[in-house]
Amino acid sequence: MFGLFKRKKKKAEQPEAQVTETQAIEQAEETAVERSEQSPAPVSQDTDTQITPTAETVDNTTVETQAAELTTPEVRDPVVETQVTPEPTPKAEATQPEPTPAPVPVAAPQPEVQEKPKKKGFFSRIKAGLGRTRANLTEGLASLFLGKKQIDDDLLEEIETQLLVADIGVEATSEIIERLTERVQRKQLADAQALYEALKEELRAMLEPANKPLEIPNQASPYVILMVGVNGVGKTTTIGKLAKKFQSEGKSVMLAAGDTFRAAAVEQLQVWGERNQVPVIAQHTGADSASVIFDAIQAAKARNADILIADTAGRLQNKSNLMEELKKVTRVMKKLDVEAPHEVMLVVDAGTGQNALSQASLFNEAVGLTGITLTKLDGTAKGGIVFALAKQMEIPIRFIGVGEQVDDLRPFDADQFTNALFDQSES
Repeated sequence: MFGLFKRKKKKAEQPEAQVTETQAIEQAEETAVERSEQSPAPVSQDTDTQITPTAETVDNTTVETQAAELTTPEVRDPVVETQVTPEPTPKAEATQPEPTPAPVPVAAPQPEVQEKPKKKGFFSRIKAGLGRTRANLTEGLASLFLGKKQIDDDLLEEIETQLLVADIGVEATSEIIERLTERVQRKQLADAQALYEALKEELRAMLEPANKPLEIPNQASPYVILMVGVNGVGKTTTIGKLAKKFQSEGKSVMLAAGDTFRAAAVEQLQVWGERNQVPVIAQHTGADSASVIFDAIQAAKARNADILIADTAGRLQNKSNLMEELKKVTRVMKKLDVEAPHEVMLVVDAGTGQNALSQASLFNEAVGLTGITLTKLDGTAKGGIVFALAKQMEIPIRFIGVGEQVDDLRPFDADQFTNALFDQSES
């Protein structure tokens, strides 16, 4: 055994000899066997005596340590998750609860009010209503003058064609072309633009005889307006709009439902009366029209009404018996007032074109027209009939209808009408 220690000591003292891994393992195993066979040495009870390890012991320990390092696998320290204990939150000092404010009453949400579109002015309304006529007449004329610098016969012929297509009429068109030709021959018109301006002047001058608005004088008896016309031109609707207009001017108005042939006409007039709070004098369907209007004049006098508007049944101008009935109505009215009717107004649909001239001529022969109202100008391209009526009939055009709204029935103004017809701006 001591010989084994000596051999190991000699091996340990040789620095050049390197211990291989296998040898170290074998040495460690032999050392472990020897230690198990050897009994432990007695331990001294003297606490003051310290045992100094010998060199032999140190060498053995060194060898054992090296062998253990070679044989024992590396053991990594297990990773221990460290739980961070949150710091205790200091208890807040007891405070007095804040007083809860009284609930503020919340107003119910108001519905969003959509901004009303701006109302168009008088000129804008007329211009919009004359859109189709303007496209047919003035835009066609403008295309003729576009790029033109000289005036020739072809240009004058094309102008004549455009005027006829717009229903200005043969007589009125011929007169306009003759005047323009004379001015060209006199060298009064130097270029195409001057000719265009001269055409506008001629059309404006043609409307002058019809440029007489309706004026209602202050008088003791009611001012009676008799409305006449063919079927479907809008007489009843025009009456309702006129009643609203006169009311806005501070006049007291009454209505007479003289169209007794059509039950819907009486009901329609009564609706207008209720809407405008205007009294309506009516009888049953089929009653005598002259009798209804007679009663209405008496009622208007008794109530001191300023204006009485009397409706009549629509009738074709070529039906002699119906025109005779209309003459009877005027005779009965004169029994109560010799000056009645103070205004005999023909209502004409502008879309009828040249037929409006026939209507105006025959109604004028029967009852003597004093004014004309053109309706539905916004729905036709034949607005040129205004010039034909003004030229041939020389009857004042009182009102024009350029839309369905109450405000779309406007007094006729020749300057505004012509300007709106030839205006090319986008507004």
